[in-house]
Amino acid sequence: MTRSPRTLSLVLTASLAPSLAAQAPARPAAPTEEATIQRFRAHAAPRPVAPQAPLSAEERNTIRRFKEAKSSVVYVSAIAPGIDLRTQDITKVPQGQGTGFVWDEWGHIVTNHHIITVDEQGKRLGDVDEVEITLANGKTYKGRVIGYSFAYDIAVLQAFAPLPAMRPIPIGSSRNLQVGQSVMAIGNPFGLDHSLSKGVISALGREIGTDYSTRITDAIQTDAAVNPGNSGGPLLDSGGRLIGVNTAIAAATGASVGIGFAIPVDTLNRVVPRLIAQRFLVPERMGFDTLNAAVALKTFGIQRGLVVSQVDPDTPAGQAGIRPLKLDGQGGILALGDILLAYQGRPIESNGQLMAMLELEPPADEVVFDVLREGQVIKVTLQLKPAKKAQPASI
Repeated sequence: MTRSPRTLSLVLTASLAPSLAAQAPARPAAPTEEATIQRFRAHAAPRPVAPQAPLSAEERNTIRRFKEAKSSVVYVSAIAPGIDLRTQDITKVPQGQGTGFVWDEWGHIVTNHHIITVDEQGKRLGDVDEVEITLANGKTYKGRVIGYSFAYDIAVLQAFAPLPAMRPIPIGSSRNLQVGQSVMAIGNPFGLDHSLSKGVISALGREIGTDYSTRITDAIQTDAAVNPGNSGGPLLDSGGRLIGVNTAIAAATGASVGIGFAIPVDTLNRVVPRLIAQRFLVPERMGFDTLNAAVALKTFGIQRGLVVSQVDPDTPAGQAGIRPLKLDGQGGILALGDILLAYQGRPIESNGQLMAMLELEPPADEVVFDVLREGQVIKVTLQLKPAKKAQPASI
């Protein structure tokens, strides 16, 4: 049987197909993940550095101002005596940390009062006397609290450091500040020294509360990040001048939410020199001392008012008949004396609150206390100005 050419072609093609397939190269298997990793390791090398763009004028100014101000900013650690439970030795116990800055060439440091306070379970019990001050160069020196204000939450420290190392911060004014102008905050947030944050003035003329039921007026509000540890640090304008001291944040969780407050520098410039000169803003001495709140609570269970512990006879309190604790011959307490419940009609919650009220409203010629005495509340008037002596009649 004769095959047609077309049929023959088909037969030849079919017969050759197995041999051609055998000659074709096999398809490579897909690389494994490990093989890919090893192959790409060979390309490990430093990345080329892209050309740096020039810093803007604003960036250059911020860098310059931070470098200039850094040497004026210090780290403050409040120290109180404590007992080592293992050895029963008296030891130093850190109570609080924050920021401060060099005020003048005589080694005075300004910070917040709440940094140097001792508290327990949220209740302020008193102030420390000794502090440690760490300068920008990392060296730590002893310091002493030489003045403080309850009403303004300001404290002044004396640093026992070489005066050449103390660089005073330039002082500006808060009188002509405007909402929207740039500000810089320098501090030690969460113990991280010399941190810079930047923002703007968000508002002026704010009122912020203190721990002593008083209000600081004309406070500066800023969105520059202010966190725990920034307290007591400087708020600077774009020229690097001090315009406020960072004091408080508005936050329900204790972390910054972009609302910080600073005491204006004009207030500092009025208050700080007086604290350096006379320790307190209120020079008037009424002539009585009161027990520490913790002692009054533990000893007598007193939760309200101030327990009078001592009265000097030749003072307004002594002349008004304020009664102190009754003591035995060995100094033991026999009985309570007077408990001061209110000053000028306003309840007294703590020593600090009373001092704050006296700072904000200097006492007049006489003041009135509501006093709890032998179970009865009475009013006692203290004459703060000595009575004028009668002049002899002319003959």
